[in-house]
Amino acid sequence: PPSQLDDFVGAHPDYDEEEEEQKYFRRKRLGVVKNVVASSLALTLTYGVYLGLLQMQLILHYDETYREVKYSNIQLEDIDRKVLMGINITPVAALLYTPAADTFPPRLARFFGTKWAMFLAVGIYALFVSSNYWERYYTLVPSAVAIGVAIVPLWAATGNYITRMAQKYYEYVSYKEEHVQEEERAPRGAFNTYIIVFQTVFYTCFHLSFVCAQMPMLFFLNNYLYQLNHTLAGVKHCGTLSHGTLPGFNKTVLQSLPRSVNLIIVESALMAASFLAMLLVLVLCGSAYRPTEEIDLRSIGWGNIFQLPFKHMRDYRLRHLLPFFIYSGFEVLFVCTGFTLNYGVCALGLEKLADLLMAYGFSASACSSLALCMLRLRRQVPLLAGGLVHTALLVTLFCWAPEPRHLAQAPLLYAIAMLWGLGSALNKTGISILLGMLYEDKERQDFIFTVYHWWQAVAIFAVYLWSGLPMKAKLSIMLLTLWAAVGSYVWMERKVGRHVAYRLPRIPRPHHTVCGYRYLEEDDSDEPGSEAEQGGGGGGDEEEHQAEASGGDKLPNDSEQHLD
Repeated sequence: PPSQLDDFVGAHPDYDEEEEEQKYFRRKRLGVVKNVVASSLALTLTYGVYLGLLQMQLILHYDETYREVKYSNIQLEDIDRKVLMGINITPVAALLYTPAADTFPPRLARFFGTKWAMFLAVGIYALFVSSNYWERYYTLVPSAVAIGVAIVPLWAATGNYITRMAQKYYEYVSYKEEHVQEEERAPRGAFNTYIIVFQTVFYTCFHLSFVCAQMPMLFFLNNYLYQLNHTLAGVKHCGTLSHGTLPGFNKTVLQSLPRSVNLIIVESALMAASFLAMLLVLVLCGSAYRPTEEIDLRSIGWGNIFQLPFKHMRDYRLRHLLPFFIYSGFEVLFVCTGFTLNYGVCALGLEKLADLLMAYGFSASACSSLALCMLRLRRQVPLLAGGLVHTALLVTLFCWAPEPRHLAQAPLLYAIAMLWGLGSALNKTGISILLGMLYEDKERQDFIFTVYHWWQAVAIFAVYLWSGLPMKAKLSIMLLTLWAAVGSYVWMERKVGRHVAYRLPRIPRPHHTVCGYRYLEEDDSDEPGSEAEQGGGGGGDEEEHQAEASGGDKLPNDSEQHLD
């Protein structure tokens, strides 16, 4: 009967469409938060395992007795040099010999998708861990080269992923807004609050990787180390008076050799953590884009993907940030090598290395939350405050030479490590937030984060090259780079504040080769509204659109192409 049919297919009398809609978008928002936390924990585990294993193996391989007894005929020192060379040089060499480095990460991210690029890169780090079960040239060196290839794609994909999650969260919060329902461009600055919060969450978690990395040394390796009176017996100068990497350090640091079964247990625990990181990305991290959006991102052509990272360098905002990108690479490797070895270990002994790096990691993690001040203060505050802190520390280190084997200096060294963590947290979090604010277009973010992390990799390579320089030369280079970075950034903010026109390359419209129902007509693509508004239709040969910056209080949109 019709009445029974109406009861079956009709609307439920207790159904509240608005309430169900609210529940649906609440679940979506919780899903975004889950994605951010899972990706943050995955990167924390990945880098905690990678740094911890690398540190443990380098200390073991440094000991002459360990090398002679366990690996007398395979030249571990030479293998370690090749491993470090593969990790540090590969991102730079890729730019010289292949269309990689700047262009490989977006190609990887756009071919596999952002989530799968992260998963593949985390898997390569797990491969490096597994290669340490059988330490030979043909296992360690190729896996180190693979890590060098994966470093920039991993960080470019992660920066893009966190920023994209902030944009999706805004869409799920503002689902009733007309521009969200019509899939139009959001007002400029609408995503800023969520970008600040999500990047802060990410770096708060990630900086704990420096703490996790010390677990193998804290619970395993410290039991086998000589005390400082033995390891530092030949050390004459520390700090600013030193040359190279801790000259005079004893060639034997292990008072007894760890059993192979104990090493296998430690490496198995690290391998389990690596697999857990892979599972976090695979199971808990959702996709950054809708399937049709990913099709559009891949469909602009490999030639355009190859060129666009270079073309974005025409934007004066990105050019002015290059010194900060470079300093960001300088400072993180310096604190892990130059400061901890030539200042910390030189004064306190190798057994205190883990404590120094844990103080740095805890401080950086806690101080990452200070980036939330950007919710109330001007966005320049974190970067300028971090630069001020590091300037004071660099001047202090330049003037200070701690005495070898003098434990009374420990409080000052721990204080410097914690203050360096404060500066690092403001630096890293501030740069990522700033890039998310300046480049809101989802089509550009992978290119922008690629440029950032490639220059950071170049800086890390430079630190690797200068390891033999006097400490005063290293500190002078870092101090000059930091001052150049702060000055260039202030200049950039002044130009943006005066509405100086900037220049962005046009993102070509997708050219779909699929002849399915989805793309039966030329105008049925899901490319963002900005391209349609620009009228960039079939102009494949037209490289850029040019327009003047808008006046008044409104800053120009990223969708418009500007000249500097």
